[in-house]
Amino acid sequence: MKIIAFAGALLFGALLPCSAFAGPDRVSVLLGSDHLGASRDYQELNPGIILTLERGLNYSAGLYYNSYKKASALAAIGYGYEIRHDFEIGIFAGVAFYPGDGERFRHAVGDLVPLVGLQARYRHVFAQLLPGAADSVDAILTVGLTFELQ
Repeated sequence: MKIIAFAGALLFGALLPCSAFAGPDRVSVLLGSDHLGASRDYQELNPGIILTLERGLNYSAGLYYNSYKKASALAAIGYGYEIRHDFEIGIFAGVAFYPGDGERFRHAVGDLVPLVGLQARYRHVFAQLLPGAADSVDAILTVGLTFELQ
């Protein structure tokens, strides 16, 4: 129940900077990750759902099954640059809630872990590259599917 309340608060916080509280413009389905240079085993099937408002900056909030086999919530702000109609690259920064696992990360405030990385979208496929936040990982590559909402 705590995670649901926390996710609701993150979503509300992500919406605050927006001029209108219209519905999300995009829904993304996180499928999994690859922990590059990992010195231990991680859960790499990471299903999740992320809602995004596209207002110049992109405001995202979501829930996913993390690499430590627990539910996590995230809130992020990103900026994308459209190379072509069906191809976009960008950057993002945010925070994720890792209940009971904050001490596993080099940089965390309690169980809140900062996120920063590069992202790309080609048609309905997205990928993100994050620098390793835990001592046993060089970088994390996440992949999923994304769809515009009308």
